[in-house]
Amino acid sequence: MRRVCLDPPHPTRFVEHIYIELKDKICLAARLFMPKDASSEKRYPAILEYIPYRKRNGTRTRDEPMHGFFAGQGYVSVRVDMRGAGESDGLLLDEYLKQEQDDALEVIDWISKQPWSTGDVGMMGKSWGGFNSLQVAARRPPALRAIVVLGFTHNRFTDDIHWKGGCLLNDNFWWGCLMQGFLSCPPDSDIVGDRWKEMWLERLDKMPLNAADWAEHHRYDAYWQQGSIQEDYSSIQVPVLLVDGWADSYTNALFHFLEELKVPCKAICGPWAHVYPQDGTPLPQMNFLRAATDWWDYWMKGITDNNVPSWPALQAYIEDSLPPCTSKPVAPGKWVAMDKWVNAEAPTVAYGLGAQRFLTEISKDSANMATGTVMVRTPLNHGLMSGEWMGAGVLGETAGDQRIDNGLTVTYTSAPLTASMDILGQPTFSVRLTCDQPKGLLFAQLCDIAPDGAATHITYGMKNLVHCGPEGDRAIALVQPGQAVQVTVKMDFCGYCVPAGHSVSLSLANNYWPMVWCSPANTTLLLDAATAVFLVPVLHPSAAIVPGPDPIPEVAASTPMTVISPGYVDRFVSYDIVRDTWTCVTSGVGGVFGEGIFRFDDIDTTLEHNLRRELTLSNRDPLSAHYTVTQKVKVNRPRCVTDVNITSTQHCDAEYLYIRSTIKATYNDEEVFEKNLFRRVRREAI
Repeated sequence: MRRVCLDPPHPTRFVEHIYIELKDKICLAARLFMPKDASSEKRYPAILEYIPYRKRNGTRTRDEPMHGFFAGQGYVSVRVDMRGAGESDGLLLDEYLKQEQDDALEVIDWISKQPWSTGDVGMMGKSWGGFNSLQVAARRPPALRAIVVLGFTHNRFTDDIHWKGGCLLNDNFWWGCLMQGFLSCPPDSDIVGDRWKEMWLERLDKMPLNAADWAEHHRYDAYWQQGSIQEDYSSIQVPVLLVDGWADSYTNALFHFLEELKVPCKAICGPWAHVYPQDGTPLPQMNFLRAATDWWDYWMKGITDNNVPSWPALQAYIEDSLPPCTSKPVAPGKWVAMDKWVNAEAPTVAYGLGAQRFLTEISKDSANMATGTVMVRTPLNHGLMSGEWMGAGVLGETAGDQRIDNGLTVTYTSAPLTASMDILGQPTFSVRLTCDQPKGLLFAQLCDIAPDGAATHITYGMKNLVHCGPEGDRAIALVQPGQAVQVTVKMDFCGYCVPAGHSVSLSLANNYWPMVWCSPANTTLLLDAATAVFLVPVLHPSAAIVPGPDPIPEVAASTPMTVISPGYVDRFVSYDIVRDTWTCVTSGVGGVFGEGIFRFDDIDTTLEHNLRRELTLSNRDPLSAHYTVTQKVKVNRPRCVTDVNITSTQHCDAEYLYIRSTIKATYNDEEVFEKNLFRRVRREAI
């Protein structure tokens, strides 16, 4: 349910398009949402969202309900397309470049000097916009007063879509392909005039092969450090509102920022996927736009009756136990609040590896008396029930019954709990082990085990063994076969209640496909059971159960649009018995996430973006891994139809990844562009 604000305190008007000219003469396209009376005689603070996703026909359905709402509350909301995106000039060559931040500094300065501006600017965003809001804040533009961020990270290497625990995520390839699809859309001729085709063809010709760029950086080097706020948390000198959800993949950063920032900071972690909480799934949603407005009001208008300073430092949602299901539209649970968060102060339950695969509770500070070694050598296809690395609120993306995967692992299970266990924090598993190959990984997963044996995923983590040397993620130290290394797997932060009568389990593996690219050879890990410690953080006694945020979102009116065809998402896994080969397919029809084909009525534009992913792997050979992504991106306007088809592949041998992309484009059914891109990437750490 949503409340549509049809009579806001400030009547609004939208400016469909303006250009912001930068010092180098590049012009960035912007759309303004503002009070009708905004002028030199009636000035308002401004809110900036600065992303590459095409204000004209990419995020239009999201922008009008959100930025229109802010305008109705007395703000000028400025939605800017980055350099090389939408109707903006230039080329977009990579994520989070210094140039991107430099441009944003100029945009903020421009906003602050407009006749309708008070000179006070806030910045916000989800995902890319959350990342760059933090990065720009770290540059300390004088006019910036506060930020609101969602789906962000503190460390671009360990906690983004490219690498996890130093392991190469297959979503690195998917995301690189998806960005090609986004960037292949032409600028609108109604905005840029006759130069639209020249701009479009230049973007296609200069299209980056970012999946290869990202895969080349195997460690936390200068490439990843640029834009990683953990390098200097003190660079942030404005108040920060942190928001994310457990079904997203960026919740770790919320807790790190909450602990490390020294400026006014509040955090809200709900159950949602990688979407704004007013659109959040699973339910309950959040009246996010009202909370954000309260934040802006306090820090940019000096309105103090919204009690912003008295908000708890952390409001977190503790999800109730549910039977495993690949789709979760609703997440029952409770909200808890804490006045501070320090990860090291979270109380923990400590477990060791006991006899007969029992997870045995031990004192955190005492030696685990288990003896002997535990062999971990899982089949290559372990991970088929993993679900998506990043939830986007789409059917079928949630982890399924983990009995299917856990049966391939080494799994330790506790005795049934005599009382419920509220988990909040970051579980960790530490152990000394040997590996028989120079490269490999250790995977660990925490599950909720029901009395009938059903296994619900709670959280997981992994560690690339080449990053277990003295310099950690900053260096590559190949494993010396047979030589013991100390490994700590940090699982993702989580909030979950395991009920009395259920058990918890720890599953250990050395593969996790199709989420992670395979090591060159299947490994055998030998774990020293006496050194194994599994720490599960539980709710701090100071936490209070609270009503939580308002679950009924307020929004402005949606953009007028017509659904041409409802979309859908297909997901399936198949097994070739003869060849011992698995195939995983996800197909988004009528939209990359199955959104459908629709026409924006007020600009007479129909958009269609279909994407199909296919991953194959033979259990007989880790070098058989193959990934294919095909996309069709079609934009239909009066007398102008562009159609771009992109086919991309990734495969490997023992030394290299091979990444290819073929781009073909037509204009009004006439072929106007074709190009093949290819790179090989040395497998230094993969």
